[in-house]
Amino acid sequence: MAIIDDDLTRRAAEFPCRIDGSRGCVPILSLGSLPLANALPRASELATVDARYPLELVFSPSTTLVQIMETVPPEHLFGDYVYFSSFSDTMVEHARVLVERLIARQRLDGSKRVVEVASNDGYLLQHYQRAGVAVLGVEPAANVAEVAVAKGIPTRVAFFGEECARALVTEGGQADVIHAHNVLAHVADLNGVVAGFAKLLRDDGVLVVEVPYVKDMIDSVEFDTIYHEHLCYFSLTALVRLFARHGLIVDDVERVAIHGGTLRLFAAHERGGRRAGPRTEALLEQEHAWGVDRPEFYRDFARRVETLKTSLVSLLSERKRAGRRIAAYGAAAKGAILLNYCGLGPELIDFVADRSTYKQGRFVPGVRLPIVAPARIVEHPAPDDLLLLAWNFADEIIAQQHEFRRRGGQFIVPVPTPHVVE
Repeated sequence: MAIIDDDLTRRAAEFPCRIDGSRGCVPILSLGSLPLANALPRASELATVDARYPLELVFSPSTTLVQIMETVPPEHLFGDYVYFSSFSDTMVEHARVLVERLIARQRLDGSKRVVEVASNDGYLLQHYQRAGVAVLGVEPAANVAEVAVAKGIPTRVAFFGEECARALVTEGGQADVIHAHNVLAHVADLNGVVAGFAKLLRDDGVLVVEVPYVKDMIDSVEFDTIYHEHLCYFSLTALVRLFARHGLIVDDVERVAIHGGTLRLFAAHERGGRRAGPRTEALLEQEHAWGVDRPEFYRDFARRVETLKTSLVSLLSERKRAGRRIAAYGAAAKGAILLNYCGLGPELIDFVADRSTYKQGRFVPGVRLPIVAPARIVEHPAPDDLLLLAWNFADEIIAQQHEFRRRGGQFIVPVPTPHVVE
């Protein structure tokens, strides 16, 4: 279903880019119509049919932004959200290391203010708070914000944008540091959110943004990171052009390994003639060299996605025929996409294990696989294989599953090429 037909080509050409509104987008990939990846039904809802929406990826030559064309209303996506960052030890540690670095670099103390946009359950802000820095989270999912508040982290339930930023400045002043981790991909109004950053950020403040890197997605065939919450897939070139529209400059950039490949940007106000730093300039040159602004770079992606699907289904089917029991680990959004696109259901996979108590007892949308606690992995009848749906946390999961490993269990990692880990 990754095929690009004439109808998709025509609709892509009419689609307005989310950065500058220009038309003339080029299609990259169609995953068909899939359910919302984080809409995990309860047992009482299994008789209902999952809402499905198209997942079609396009490229904008004018901005280099890669984006999906469907915009699902945010209240459908975030009303009852099931992703809680604190269930991942990797995420909490990733946040702690970054916070300690920012505290030292920006000389943050009790007189400073840090705001995180899409602050989730307080997994990052808790580290600032313990250091005595004033914090505020902005989180659109009320059920997730409730968990942060219970931890003592002030959190406003709101979708961030210019209006929200204005209110925050009126109530508490501007921010010395703004964090926005894995949020820009989720918003339809990119310009509204970045304009909000510019309003909320002090003249000498720093904006820290993390987004999955589009080159890593393409190179490693990470098609399962494409889902309806992720409207956009960024290069540094696209982000520099977006930020410049609102008087912000990317001072520095880093590539970090988390989530299968992430860009971390440090941005500031352009006022005073500030220029992009050497690492920013170097990565922009690299992107130009590999063809960030040319559709040719993205053209082979659909074929490689189809190849991965065929290989994964073949591998699992062979192991099932050999009498092996197969389960999966990680009821993540990417897992729901992979299972549904590849058509992997109860005939091959017994269950999906996940540490999140908010997901346990529910089911993966579409394929209706039950989500259980990790303890089930070593209960009789125990699986022989674990398909790692949350492959971005493979090291963490494999380390946790020492009893499964001791019993001879094997792990299957689906990307970039399906392979077995002893």
